[in-house]
Amino acid sequence: MSSSEIAENDGNVGPAKDDRKRGFFGRIILFIQQVISELKKVTTPTRKELINFTLVVLAFVVIMMAIVFGLDKLFSFLTIFLFGSSV
Repeated sequence: MSSSEIAENDGNVGPAKDDRKRGFFGRIILFIQQVISELKKVTTPTRKELINFTLVVLAFVVIMMAIVFGLDKLFSFLTIFLFGSSV
């Protein structure tokens, strides 16, 4: 939201006065224009950044899998210890 939109909006959260005057299709067009404006601000990562991000995500997933696996084994051991084996 630009400073002019904030000034027009008087600091209120919600649509500006001219947004309420727009019809259904006018609001859709405004939304699409805002989406395109935001997409122009997006920067794509370089190949090196992309590889680093991917490695970080994979490492996080492996660590979380290890934690869940460890807790699962711990709880299954405790369950068998407390209630005995039914097999």
